[in-house]
Amino acid sequence: MMEGLRLLLPVLMVLGLALALRWWLGRGGRFGRGRAKGAVGRLEALGRLPLSPQHTLHLVRVGDRALLIGSHPGGCSLLESLSWESLEGARGGQQA
Repeated sequence: MMEGLRLLLPVLMVLGLALALRWWLGRGGRFGRGRAKGAVGRLEALGRLPLSPQHTLHLVRVGDRALLIGSHPGGCSLLESLSWESLEGARGGQQA
């Protein structure tokens, strides 16, 4: 009986720690407070366009840059890098 309890105690401690970590990350942790969904630090996922089951375009903001990245079975490729201001200007001109 005592041997079983001695083996069960560390397992319960690890499960408790895992649940506490899950709760902390679920409420935002240090990454999610006050940021938009998809944003981590200076990196923000702005959009995703699936082209085929294995090819996708991603628009990502990194600081003051907007990156257009293509993902494919062989990896990822940087297709375009623009200043954030030029992208915002282009979007404003299309909406008018």
